[in-house]
Amino acid sequence: MKKSILSIVLLLITSITIAQKNQRIAYIDMEYILQNIPEYLEAQNSLDAKVGKWKTKLDKEARAIEVLKTDLTNEKAILTKDLIEEREEDILIKHESLRRLESLYFGPKGDMYNLRRQLIKPIQDQVYNAVQTIAARKKYDFVFDKSGELVMLYSNKKHDISDLVVKMINIDQRKQQKKDKIAAKKELLKDGDLTDAQKQRAAKKEELKKKKQADRLARIKLIEEKRQAKLKARDEKRRLLLEKKKALKKAQEEAKNKKEGETKENK
Repeated sequence: MKKSILSIVLLLITSITIAQKNQRIAYIDMEYILQNIPEYLEAQNSLDAKVGKWKTKLDKEARAIEVLKTDLTNEKAILTKDLIEEREEDILIKHESLRRLESLYFGPKGDMYNLRRQLIKPIQDQVYNAVQTIAARKKYDFVFDKSGELVMLYSNKKHDISDLVVKMINIDQRKQQKKDKIAAKKELLKDGDLTDAQKQRAAKKEELKKKKQADRLARIKLIEEKRQAKLKARDEKRRLLLEKKKALKKAQEEAKNKKEGETKENK
Protein backbone atom coordinates (compact mmCIF):
# COMPACT_ATOMS: atom_id res chain seq x y z
CA MET A 1 0.00 0.00 0.00
CA LYS A 2 2.81 2.40 0.95
CA LYS A 3 4.61 1.51 -2.28
CA SER A 4 1.53 2.37 -4.37
CA ILE A 5 1.05 5.69 -2.57
CA LEU A 6 4.72 6.52 -3.08
CA SER A 7 4.44 5.72 -6.80
CA ILE A 8 1.41 8.01 -7.15
CA VAL A 9 3.16 10.84 -5.31
CA LEU A 10 6.26 10.47 -7.49
CA LEU A 11 4.12 10.46 -10.63
CA LEU A 12 2.30 13.63 -9.55
CA ILE A 13 5.57 15.37 -8.73
CA THR A 14 7.02 14.32 -12.09
CA SER A 15 3.90 15.52 -13.93
CA ILE A 16 4.06 18.93 -12.23
CA THR A 17 7.75 19.25 -13.04
CA ILE A 18 7.17 18.30 -16.68
CA ALA A 19 4.32 20.80 -17.01
CA GLN A 20 6.43 23.57 -15.53
CA LYS A 21 9.41 22.96 -17.78
CA ASN A 22 7.35 22.16 -20.89
CA GLN A 23 9.22 18.89 -21.43
CA ARG A 24 8.19 16.23 -23.96
CA ILE A 25 6.99 12.86 -22.70
CA ALA A 26 5.92 9.55 -24.21
CA TYR A 27 5.14 6.06 -22.97
CA ILE A 28 5.22 2.47 -24.22
CA ASP A 29 3.38 -0.71 -23.36
CA MET A 30 6.15 -3.31 -23.13
CA GLU A 31 3.72 -6.25 -23.02
CA TYR A 32 1.97 -5.05 -26.18
CA ILE A 33 5.30 -4.58 -27.98
CA LEU A 34 6.64 -8.02 -27.08
CA GLN A 35 3.38 -9.72 -28.09
CA ASN A 36 3.73 -8.14 -31.54
CA ILE A 37 7.27 -9.37 -32.18
CA PRO A 38 7.19 -12.88 -33.76
CA GLU A 39 10.72 -13.67 -32.55
CA TYR A 40 9.68 -13.01 -28.97
CA LEU A 41 6.62 -15.28 -29.27
CA GLU A 42 8.78 -18.05 -30.77
CA ALA A 43 11.35 -17.64 -27.99
CA GLN A 44 8.62 -17.72 -25.33
CA ASN A 45 7.06 -20.84 -26.89
CA SER A 46 10.48 -22.54 -26.95
CA LEU A 47 11.02 -21.63 -23.31
CA ASP A 48 7.53 -22.87 -22.31
CA ALA A 49 8.10 -26.16 -24.15
CA LYS A 50 11.42 -26.69 -22.38
CA VAL A 51 9.93 -25.84 -18.98
CA GLY A 52 7.09 -28.29 -19.67
CA LYS A 53 9.59 -31.09 -20.37
CA TRP A 54 11.52 -30.31 -17.19
CA LYS A 55 8.37 -30.33 -15.08
CA THR A 56 7.26 -33.63 -16.64
CA LYS A 57 10.64 -35.20 -15.81
CA LEU A 58 10.51 -33.92 -12.23
CA ASP A 59 6.95 -35.24 -11.80
CA LYS A 60 8.02 -38.63 -13.15
CA GLU A 61 10.93 -38.83 -10.70
CA ALA A 62 8.67 -37.77 -7.81
CA ARG A 63 6.11 -40.46 -8.67
CA ALA A 64 8.88 -43.08 -8.83
CA ILE A 65 9.98 -42.12 -5.31
CA GLU A 66 6.39 -42.40 -4.05
CA VAL A 67 6.20 -45.91 -5.53
CA LEU A 68 9.38 -46.89 -3.68
CA LYS A 69 7.93 -45.50 -0.44
CA THR A 70 4.68 -47.45 -0.92
CA ASP A 71 6.55 -50.67 -1.70
CA LEU A 72 8.69 -50.26 1.42
CA THR A 73 5.63 -49.67 3.60
CA ASN A 74 3.88 -52.77 2.22
CA GLU A 75 6.95 -55.05 2.50
CA LYS A 76 8.44 -53.75 5.75
CA ALA A 77 7.05 -56.62 7.80
CA ILE A 78 9.04 -59.25 5.91
CA LEU A 79 12.28 -57.27 5.46
CA THR A 80 15.35 -57.46 7.62
CA LYS A 81 16.65 -54.36 9.35
CA ASP A 82 19.55 -54.10 6.89
CA LEU A 83 17.24 -54.29 3.89
CA ILE A 84 14.94 -51.66 5.37
CA GLU A 85 17.86 -49.31 5.98
CA GLU A 86 19.17 -49.94 2.47
CA ARG A 87 15.78 -49.16 0.91
CA GLU A 88 15.37 -46.02 3.06
CA GLU A 89 18.85 -44.84 2.08
CA ASP A 90 18.03 -45.42 -1.59
CA ILE A 91 14.85 -43.32 -1.24
CA LEU A 92 16.78 -40.56 0.55
CA ILE A 93 19.40 -40.49 -2.22
CA LYS A 94 16.70 -40.21 -4.86
CA HIS A 95 15.08 -37.36 -2.89
CA GLU A 96 18.37 -35.48 -2.82
CA SER A 97 18.89 -36.14 -6.53
CA LEU A 98 15.40 -34.80 -7.26
CA ARG A 99 16.07 -31.61 -5.27
CA ARG A 100 19.37 -31.07 -7.10
CA LEU A 101 17.67 -31.59 -10.45
CA GLU A 102 14.92 -29.13 -9.53
CA SER A 103 17.54 -26.56 -8.51
CA LEU A 104 19.43 -27.20 -11.74
CA TYR A 105 16.31 -26.45 -13.78
CA PHE A 106 14.62 -23.69 -11.77
CA GLY A 107 17.27 -22.37 -9.38
CA PRO A 108 18.43 -18.70 -9.31
CA LYS A 109 21.13 -19.45 -11.89
CA GLY A 110 19.54 -22.58 -13.33
CA ASP A 111 18.75 -23.68 -16.86
CA MET A 112 15.49 -21.72 -16.98
CA TYR A 113 17.25 -18.48 -16.02
CA ASN A 114 20.02 -19.04 -18.57
CA LEU A 115 17.65 -20.08 -21.34
CA ARG A 116 15.38 -17.08 -20.71
CA ARG A 117 18.41 -14.82 -20.85
CA GLN A 118 19.60 -16.51 -24.05
CA LEU A 119 16.24 -16.41 -25.86
CA ILE A 120 14.43 -13.34 -24.56
CA LYS A 121 17.02 -10.81 -23.39
CA PRO A 122 18.32 -10.02 -26.94
CA ILE A 123 14.75 -9.14 -27.97
CA GLN A 124 14.26 -6.96 -24.90
CA ASP A 125 17.54 -5.23 -25.74
CA GLN A 126 16.16 -4.52 -29.22
CA VAL A 127 13.14 -2.85 -27.63
CA TYR A 128 15.28 -0.67 -25.37
CA ASN A 129 17.55 0.33 -28.27
CA ALA A 130 14.52 1.24 -30.40
CA VAL A 131 13.06 3.34 -27.56
CA GLN A 132 16.33 5.20 -27.15
CA THR A 133 16.57 5.88 -30.89
CA ILE A 134 12.97 7.15 -31.10
CA ALA A 135 13.38 9.28 -27.98
CA ALA A 136 16.50 10.88 -29.45
CA ARG A 137 14.84 11.54 -32.83
CA LYS A 138 11.59 12.86 -31.35
CA LYS A 139 13.43 14.73 -28.57
CA TYR A 140 11.45 13.14 -25.75
CA ASP A 141 12.66 13.94 -22.26
CA PHE A 142 10.88 11.01 -20.59
CA VAL A 143 9.59 7.64 -21.86
CA PHE A 144 7.58 5.59 -19.35
CA ASP A 145 6.63 1.91 -19.48
CA LYS A 146 2.87 1.59 -18.99
CA SER A 147 3.16 -2.08 -18.01
CA GLY A 148 5.91 -1.38 -15.46
CA GLU A 149 5.69 -0.78 -11.70
CA LEU A 150 5.16 2.98 -12.06
CA VAL A 151 1.42 3.64 -11.79
CA MET A 152 0.01 5.73 -14.65
CA LEU A 153 -3.15 7.47 -13.47
CA TYR A 154 -3.90 8.73 -16.96
CA SER A 155 -2.36 8.21 -20.39
CA ASN A 156 -3.28 9.94 -23.62
CA LYS A 157 -3.06 7.60 -26.61
CA LYS A 158 -1.26 10.23 -28.69
CA HIS A 159 1.78 9.83 -26.42
CA ASP A 160 1.88 6.04 -26.93
CA ILE A 161 4.87 5.15 -29.15
CA SER A 162 4.52 1.36 -28.79
CA ASP A 163 3.53 0.85 -32.46
CA LEU A 164 6.47 2.99 -33.53
CA VAL A 165 8.82 0.80 -31.49
CA VAL A 166 7.39 -2.39 -33.06
CA LYS A 167 7.75 -0.88 -36.54
CA MET A 168 11.38 0.11 -35.93
CA ILE A 169 12.27 -3.34 -34.59
CA ASN A 170 10.66 -5.03 -37.62
CA ILE A 171 12.64 -2.75 -39.96
CA ASP A 172 15.89 -3.49 -38.14
CA GLN A 173 15.20 -7.22 -38.26
CA ARG A 174 14.50 -7.12 -42.02
CA LYS A 175 17.75 -5.22 -42.54
CA GLN A 176 19.64 -7.81 -40.50
CA GLN A 177 18.03 -10.68 -42.43
CA LYS A 178 19.09 -9.01 -45.69
CA LYS A 179 22.66 -8.65 -44.41
CA ASP A 180 22.69 -12.30 -43.33
CA LYS A 181 21.54 -13.42 -46.79
CA ILE A 182 24.25 -11.35 -48.49
CA ALA A 183 26.88 -12.74 -46.11
CA ALA A 184 25.67 -16.29 -46.79
CA LYS A 185 25.92 -15.75 -50.56
CA LYS A 186 29.46 -14.39 -50.19
CA GLU A 187 30.38 -17.40 -48.10
CA LEU A 188 29.05 -19.74 -50.79
CA LEU A 189 31.10 -17.94 -53.42
CA LYS A 190 34.20 -18.29 -51.26
CA ASP A 191 33.61 -22.03 -50.86
CA GLY A 192 33.84 -22.46 -54.61
CA ASP A 193 37.37 -20.99 -54.73
CA LEU A 194 38.96 -22.74 -51.77
CA THR A 195 42.66 -23.51 -51.87
CA ASP A 196 43.96 -26.99 -51.11
CA ALA A 197 45.09 -25.82 -47.67
CA GLN A 198 41.65 -24.37 -46.94
CA LYS A 199 39.98 -27.56 -48.12
CA GLN A 200 42.24 -29.60 -45.82
CA ARG A 201 41.41 -27.36 -42.87
CA ALA A 202 37.69 -27.66 -43.65
CA ALA A 203 37.97 -31.45 -43.92
CA LYS A 204 39.92 -31.60 -40.65
CA LYS A 205 37.33 -29.43 -38.96
CA GLU A 206 34.52 -31.68 -40.22
CA GLU A 207 36.41 -34.78 -39.08
CA LEU A 208 36.89 -33.26 -35.61
CA LYS A 209 33.20 -32.44 -35.48
CA LYS A 210 32.28 -36.04 -36.33
CA LYS A 211 34.71 -37.36 -33.71
CA LYS A 212 33.18 -35.14 -31.01
CA GLN A 213 29.73 -36.35 -32.01
CA ALA A 214 30.89 -39.97 -31.87
CA ASP A 215 32.46 -39.43 -28.44
CA ARG A 216 29.24 -37.86 -27.22
CA LEU A 217 27.19 -40.79 -28.48
CA ALA A 218 29.64 -43.20 -26.83
CA ARG A 219 29.27 -41.39 -23.49
CA ILE A 220 25.50 -41.48 -23.80
CA LYS A 221 25.66 -45.21 -24.59
CA LEU A 222 27.90 -45.87 -21.56
CA ILE A 223 25.57 -43.94 -19.26
CA GLU A 224 22.58 -45.90 -20.60
CA GLU A 225 24.42 -49.22 -20.12
CA LYS A 226 25.18 -48.31 -16.51
CA ARG A 227 21.57 -47.32 -15.96
CA GLN A 228 20.32 -50.60 -17.44
CA ALA A 229 22.79 -52.56 -15.27
CA LYS A 230 21.52 -50.78 -12.18
CA LEU A 231 17.89 -51.50 -13.13
CA LYS A 232 18.77 -55.13 -13.76
CA ALA A 233 20.45 -55.41 -10.35
CA ARG A 234 17.43 -53.81 -8.68
CA ASP A 235 15.07 -56.22 -10.46
CA GLU A 236 17.23 -59.14 -9.37
CA LYS A 237 17.12 -57.92 -5.77
CA ARG A 238 13.33 -57.66 -5.96
CA ARG A 239 13.12 -61.16 -7.44
CA LEU A 240 15.19 -62.60 -4.58
CA LEU A 241 13.03 -60.71 -2.12
CA LEU A 242 9.85 -62.18 -3.61
CA GLU A 243 11.35 -65.66 -3.48
CA LYS A 244 12.25 -65.12 0.15
CA LYS A 245 8.75 -63.88 0.82
CA LYS A 246 7.24 -67.00 -0.82
CA ALA A 247 9.60 -69.28 1.10
CA LEU A 248 8.71 -67.58 4.37
CA LYS A 249 5.02 -67.90 3.62
CA LYS A 250 5.45 -71.57 2.73
CA ALA A 251 7.40 -72.21 5.94
CA GLN A 252 4.68 -70.48 7.96
CA GLU A 253 1.99 -72.60 6.30
CA GLU A 254 3.99 -75.80 6.89
CA ALA A 255 4.51 -74.86 10.54
CA LYS A 256 0.81 -74.13 10.88
CA ASN A 257 -0.15 -77.45 9.25
CA LYS A 258 2.33 -79.29 11.47
CA LYS A 259 0.94 -77.66 14.57
CA GLU A 260 -2.63 -78.52 13.56
CA GLY A 261 -1.56 -82.12 12.94
CA GLU A 262 0.08 -82.41 16.36
CA THR A 263 -3.05 -80.95 17.96
CA LYS A 264 -5.20 -83.60 16.29
CA GLU A 265 -2.83 -86.42 17.38
CA ASN A 266 -2.92 -85.22 20.98
CA LYS A 267 -6.67 -85.32 20.95
